[in-house]
Amino acid sequence: MKKLFYGMILLFSFSLISGCGGDKAADATKVSSADTPVKEKIRIGVEGAYPPFSQVTSDGKLVGFDIDIANALCANINADCELVTQDWDGLIPALLAKKFDAIVASMSMTDERKKKVAFTNRYYQSPARFIHKKGAKDSISKEGLAGKNVGVQRGTVSDKFITGVFGESVTVKRYGTQEEVYLDLNAGRIDMVFADAFVLLEFLGKEEGKNYEFIGDSYTDQKYFGEGIGIAIRKEDTALRDKLNTAIANIRKNSAYEKIREKYFEFDIYGK
Repeated sequence: MKKLFYGMILLFSFSLISGCGGDKAADATKVSSADTPVKEKIRIGVEGAYPPFSQVTSDGKLVGFDIDIANALCANINADCELVTQDWDGLIPALLAKKFDAIVASMSMTDERKKKVAFTNRYYQSPARFIHKKGAKDSISKEGLAGKNVGVQRGTVSDKFITGVFGESVTVKRYGTQEEVYLDLNAGRIDMVFADAFVLLEFLGKEEGKNYEFIGDSYTDQKYFGEGIGIAIRKEDTALRDKLNTAIANIRKNSAYEKIREKYFEFDIYGK
């Protein structure tokens, strides 16, 4: 009887030990099967004040061509991306300070900027133009612009161009955002605006821009406007640059780029 009793205890104990081992093995299997690659995390700096490329809606949502492109690129490289808003003047300093890893903010690839950061291949290109009040008797030349107040967004290629080409003739008024430029134009504090043609086109289509029109030619001088619009990254981040270049090529091939472009523009903005 004792032998039978002790035998039952031993059998019961063995069952408990085996059961525990089995659970651990099962747990290990579960962990192993769920062990999928962790998505790369990329922080992207955006401006959020440059419609139609980037703006913040009344409910706090980031929208625009740049925003959609950033999200499409992140999806293509299977990355978990965080969009970080930053004032235009602080974008490159914040990138170098590692507050984010890339800038998708309609940034022209100029020689001056290349001294500080590297760029991907372009994802679009755009000329710059003047707008003025309809009916105003202006002409675009150093003589014709003499004494005029021209508004630009501070630190942009448009700012550099006006200063370098017409700076001796005009008074350049610089603003932190493009929206501030428009406010002073409508208030009569400036005579003209010089900016990206696509940005100005969006403004002219609004109620606040109905009294203004383009004047003069388009400007694409590479000395000031660079080789198009690219994504800025830190110079040492060559692997990220290569991934983004591949992603730009991919979304151009798989129609994702065209779907985004058609959402904002009725014409090609990539160029030849």
